[in-house]
Amino acid sequence: MLNESSPLTRKLSTFVALSDADLGTLARFDRRRRNFLPGHEMIHEGQTGSSAFVLSKGWACSYKLLPDGERQIVDFQIPGDFLGLRSILFRTSDHSIEAVTRIEASEVLPSDILDAFTRAPRLATAVLWAASRDEAMVVEHLVNLGRRSAEERMAHFLLELGARLTLVGLGDRKGYDCPLTQYHLADVLGLSAVHVNRVLRHLREEGLVTFRQGHVIFDDFARLKTLAAFDTAYLDQEGPLLP
Repeated sequence: MLNESSPLTRKLSTFVALSDADLGTLARFDRRRRNFLPGHEMIHEGQTGSSAFVLSKGWACSYKLLPDGERQIVDFQIPGDFLGLRSILFRTSDHSIEAVTRIEASEVLPSDILDAFTRAPRLATAVLWAASRDEAMVVEHLVNLGRRSAEERMAHFLLELGARLTLVGLGDRKGYDCPLTQYHLADVLGLSAVHVNRVLRHLREEGLVTFRQGHVIFDDFARLKTLAAFDTAYLDQEGPLLP
Protein backbone atom coordinates (compact mmCIF):
# COMPACT_ATOMS: atom_id res chain seq x y z
CA MET A 1 0.00 0.00 0.00
CA LEU A 2 1.13 3.53 -0.70
CA ASN A 3 2.39 5.33 2.38
CA GLU A 4 3.90 8.66 3.30
CA SER A 5 7.33 7.56 2.10
CA SER A 6 6.24 6.12 -1.27
CA PRO A 7 7.70 7.92 -4.32
CA LEU A 8 4.27 9.08 -5.53
CA THR A 9 3.31 10.41 -2.10
CA ARG A 10 6.63 12.23 -1.72
CA LYS A 11 6.22 13.74 -5.16
CA LEU A 12 2.63 14.94 -4.77
CA SER A 13 3.36 16.23 -1.26
CA THR A 14 5.74 18.70 -2.87
CA PHE A 15 2.70 20.58 -4.13
CA VAL A 16 0.06 19.99 -1.46
CA ALA A 17 0.08 18.73 2.12
CA LEU A 18 -1.89 15.48 1.85
CA SER A 19 -4.38 14.61 4.58
CA ASP A 20 -5.01 11.11 5.91
CA ALA A 21 -8.12 10.99 3.72
CA ASP A 22 -6.04 11.98 0.68
CA LEU A 23 -3.51 9.26 1.49
CA GLY A 24 -6.31 6.72 1.83
CA THR A 25 -7.68 7.66 -1.59
CA LEU A 26 -4.20 7.60 -3.09
CA ALA A 27 -3.64 4.11 -1.67
CA ARG A 28 -6.43 2.84 -3.92
CA PHE A 29 -4.12 3.48 -6.88
CA ASP A 30 -1.93 0.66 -5.58
CA ARG A 31 -4.50 -2.13 -5.64
CA ARG A 32 -3.30 -3.71 -8.91
CA ARG A 33 0.50 -3.94 -8.54
CA ARG A 34 2.22 -5.65 -11.48
CA ASN A 35 5.78 -6.53 -12.51
CA PHE A 36 7.23 -5.97 -15.99
CA LEU A 37 10.50 -7.09 -17.52
CA PRO A 38 12.89 -4.75 -19.40
CA GLY A 39 11.70 -4.09 -22.94
CA HIS A 40 8.04 -4.82 -22.19
CA GLU A 41 5.75 -2.42 -24.08
CA MET A 42 3.17 -1.34 -21.53
CA ILE A 43 1.26 1.01 -23.81
CA HIS A 44 1.61 1.30 -27.58
CA GLU A 45 0.81 4.26 -29.78
CA GLY A 46 -2.66 3.92 -31.29
CA GLN A 47 -3.92 1.69 -28.46
CA THR A 48 -7.49 2.31 -27.33
CA GLY A 49 -9.04 1.65 -23.94
CA SER A 50 -5.66 1.48 -22.21
CA SER A 51 -4.97 1.90 -18.52
CA ALA A 52 -2.47 4.20 -16.86
CA PHE A 53 0.16 3.11 -14.33
CA VAL A 54 1.91 4.51 -11.29
CA LEU A 55 5.59 3.56 -11.35
CA SER A 56 6.84 2.29 -7.96
CA LYS A 57 10.22 0.78 -8.82
CA GLY A 58 12.44 0.94 -11.89
CA TRP A 59 12.59 3.14 -15.00
CA ALA A 60 10.43 3.40 -18.13
CA CYS A 61 10.48 5.59 -21.23
CA SER A 62 7.81 7.20 -23.39
CA TYR A 63 8.55 7.51 -27.10
CA LYS A 64 7.30 7.97 -30.65
CA LEU A 65 8.32 5.76 -33.57
CA LEU A 66 8.81 7.35 -36.98
CA PRO A 67 7.82 5.57 -40.23
CA ASP A 68 11.48 4.74 -40.96
CA GLY A 69 11.83 3.02 -37.58
CA GLU A 70 13.74 5.83 -35.89
CA ARG A 71 12.73 6.49 -32.28
CA GLN A 72 12.41 9.77 -30.43
CA ILE A 73 12.26 9.31 -26.69
CA VAL A 74 10.04 12.00 -25.20
CA ASP A 75 11.02 11.39 -21.58
CA PHE A 76 12.00 8.82 -18.99
CA GLN A 77 9.74 7.90 -16.11
CA ILE A 78 11.10 7.21 -12.63
CA PRO A 79 9.44 6.01 -9.38
CA GLY A 80 6.54 8.26 -8.45
CA ASP A 81 5.61 9.08 -12.05
CA PHE A 82 2.38 8.32 -13.84
CA LEU A 83 2.69 6.31 -17.03
CA GLY A 84 0.19 6.99 -19.77
CA LEU A 85 -2.10 9.32 -17.84
CA ARG A 86 -3.26 10.87 -21.12
CA SER A 87 -4.06 7.38 -22.40
CA ILE A 88 -7.07 7.10 -20.11
CA LEU A 89 -8.35 10.55 -21.07
CA PHE A 90 -7.74 10.39 -24.83
CA ARG A 91 -9.59 7.86 -26.96
CA THR A 92 -6.31 6.71 -28.46
CA SER A 93 -2.83 6.69 -26.94
CA ASP A 94 -0.57 9.19 -28.72
CA HIS A 95 2.73 7.56 -27.67
CA SER A 96 4.25 4.29 -26.51
CA ILE A 97 5.71 3.39 -23.11
CA GLU A 98 8.33 0.71 -22.53
CA ALA A 99 10.04 -0.64 -19.43
CA VAL A 100 13.74 0.28 -19.41
CA THR A 101 14.52 -1.87 -16.38
CA ARG A 102 12.54 -4.46 -14.45
CA ILE A 103 9.74 -2.41 -12.93
CA GLU A 104 6.88 -2.56 -10.47
CA ALA A 105 3.87 -0.48 -11.41
CA SER A 106 0.26 -0.25 -10.30
CA GLU A 107 -2.42 -0.26 -12.95
CA VAL A 108 -4.81 2.68 -12.68
CA LEU A 109 -8.21 2.54 -14.39
CA PRO A 110 -10.23 5.58 -15.52
CA SER A 111 -12.71 4.82 -12.71
CA ASP A 112 -9.86 5.04 -10.17
CA ILE A 113 -8.95 8.53 -11.35
CA LEU A 114 -12.53 9.77 -11.47
CA ASP A 115 -13.26 8.31 -8.03
CA ALA A 116 -10.14 9.92 -6.58
CA PHE A 117 -11.03 13.30 -8.04
CA THR A 118 -14.54 13.04 -6.56
CA ARG A 119 -13.39 11.93 -3.12
CA ALA A 120 -10.34 14.17 -2.77
CA PRO A 121 -10.31 17.47 -4.69
CA ARG A 122 -6.97 18.47 -3.14
CA LEU A 123 -5.46 15.23 -4.39
CA ALA A 124 -6.94 15.97 -7.83
CA THR A 125 -5.16 19.33 -7.75
CA ALA A 126 -1.88 17.58 -6.91
CA VAL A 127 -2.29 15.15 -9.83
CA LEU A 128 -2.99 18.10 -12.13
CA TRP A 129 0.20 19.72 -10.82
CA ALA A 130 2.16 16.56 -11.65
CA ALA A 131 0.73 16.49 -15.18
CA SER A 132 1.52 20.19 -15.66
CA ARG A 133 5.06 19.61 -14.40
CA ASP A 134 5.50 16.83 -16.98
CA GLU A 135 4.37 19.26 -19.68
CA ALA A 136 6.88 21.85 -18.46
CA MET A 137 9.65 19.26 -18.77
CA VAL A 138 8.62 18.50 -22.35
CA VAL A 139 8.93 22.23 -23.13
CA GLU A 140 12.47 22.21 -21.73
CA HIS A 141 13.28 19.15 -23.82
CA LEU A 142 12.12 21.03 -26.93
CA VAL A 143 14.50 23.85 -26.04
CA ASN A 144 17.21 21.24 -25.55
CA LEU A 145 16.70 19.83 -29.03
CA GLY A 146 16.28 23.15 -30.76
CA ARG A 147 18.64 25.62 -29.13
CA ARG A 148 21.20 24.05 -26.80
CA SER A 149 24.56 22.65 -27.86
CA ALA A 150 25.24 18.94 -27.40
CA GLU A 151 27.19 19.58 -24.18
CA GLU A 152 24.48 21.88 -22.83
CA ARG A 153 21.79 19.32 -23.69
CA MET A 154 23.58 16.56 -21.87
CA ALA A 155 24.36 18.71 -18.83
CA HIS A 156 20.77 19.99 -18.59
CA PHE A 157 19.28 16.52 -19.00
CA LEU A 158 21.51 14.90 -16.36
CA LEU A 159 20.81 17.74 -13.92
CA GLU A 160 17.07 17.45 -14.51
CA LEU A 161 17.15 13.71 -13.84
CA GLY A 162 19.12 14.40 -10.68
CA ALA A 163 16.57 16.93 -9.44
CA ARG A 164 13.68 14.58 -10.17
CA LEU A 165 15.35 11.65 -8.43
CA THR A 166 16.29 13.78 -5.42
CA LEU A 167 12.62 14.69 -5.01
CA VAL A 168 11.70 11.03 -4.45
CA GLY A 169 14.75 10.17 -2.35
CA LEU A 170 16.82 8.45 -5.07
CA GLY A 171 19.52 11.04 -5.70
CA ASP A 172 21.35 14.07 -4.32
CA ARG A 173 23.82 16.78 -5.36
CA LYS A 174 26.57 14.16 -5.53
CA GLY A 175 24.83 11.98 -8.12
CA TYR A 176 22.49 9.05 -8.66
CA ASP A 177 22.18 5.55 -10.10
CA CYS A 178 21.17 5.65 -13.76
CA PRO A 179 20.41 2.55 -15.91
CA LEU A 180 20.33 4.42 -19.22
CA THR A 181 22.60 3.43 -22.09
CA GLN A 182 24.25 5.77 -24.57
CA TYR A 183 21.57 4.69 -27.06
CA HIS A 184 18.85 5.88 -24.67
CA LEU A 185 20.63 9.22 -24.31
CA ALA A 186 21.01 9.48 -28.08
CA ASP A 187 17.28 8.91 -28.63
CA VAL A 188 16.21 11.53 -26.07
CA LEU A 189 18.80 14.18 -26.97
CA GLY A 190 18.66 13.90 -30.76
CA LEU A 191 22.29 12.80 -31.05
CA SER A 192 24.07 9.73 -32.37
CA ALA A 193 25.45 7.21 -29.88
CA VAL A 194 28.96 8.11 -31.07
CA HIS A 195 28.30 11.80 -30.38
CA VAL A 196 26.90 10.96 -26.94
CA ASN A 197 30.11 9.09 -26.12
CA ARG A 198 32.19 12.06 -27.24
CA VAL A 199 30.12 14.56 -25.23
CA LEU A 200 30.26 12.47 -22.04
CA ARG A 201 34.01 12.10 -22.40
CA HIS A 202 34.42 15.86 -22.87
CA LEU A 203 32.29 16.66 -19.80
CA ARG A 204 34.29 14.16 -17.77
CA GLU A 205 37.64 15.56 -18.95
CA GLU A 206 36.43 19.05 -18.03
CA GLY A 207 35.82 17.82 -14.49
CA LEU A 208 32.07 18.45 -14.62
CA VAL A 209 30.26 15.10 -14.55
CA THR A 210 31.13 11.41 -14.85
CA PHE A 211 28.65 8.84 -16.16
CA ARG A 212 30.13 5.39 -15.80
CA GLN A 213 28.92 1.89 -14.91
CA GLY A 214 25.35 2.95 -14.26
CA HIS A 215 26.11 5.88 -12.01
CA VAL A 216 26.14 9.65 -12.58
CA ILE A 217 28.60 11.59 -10.42
CA PHE A 218 28.47 15.38 -10.32
CA ASP A 219 32.16 16.28 -10.18
CA ASP A 220 31.45 20.03 -10.16
CA PHE A 221 27.74 20.63 -9.62
CA ALA A 222 27.96 24.44 -9.70
CA ARG A 223 29.94 24.62 -12.95
CA LEU A 224 27.67 22.06 -14.59
CA LYS A 225 24.61 24.17 -13.68
CA THR A 226 26.29 27.23 -15.16
CA LEU A 227 27.10 25.39 -18.40
CA ALA A 228 23.50 24.22 -18.79
CA ALA A 229 21.92 27.45 -17.49
CA PHE A 230 19.90 25.05 -15.35
CA ASP A 231 17.11 26.63 -13.31
CA THR A 232 14.82 24.32 -11.33
CA ALA A 233 11.91 26.78 -11.38
CA TYR A 234 10.12 24.82 -14.13
CA LEU A 235 10.19 21.70 -11.92
CA ASP A 236 8.32 23.61 -9.18
CA GLN A 237 9.57 21.39 -6.35
CA GLU A 238 10.70 23.83 -3.69
CA GLY A 239 7.95 22.99 -1.20
CA PRO A 240 4.15 22.73 -0.79
CA LEU A 241 2.17 25.61 -2.28
CA LEU A 242 -1.06 24.49 -0.63
CA PRO A 243 -0.93 23.85 3.15
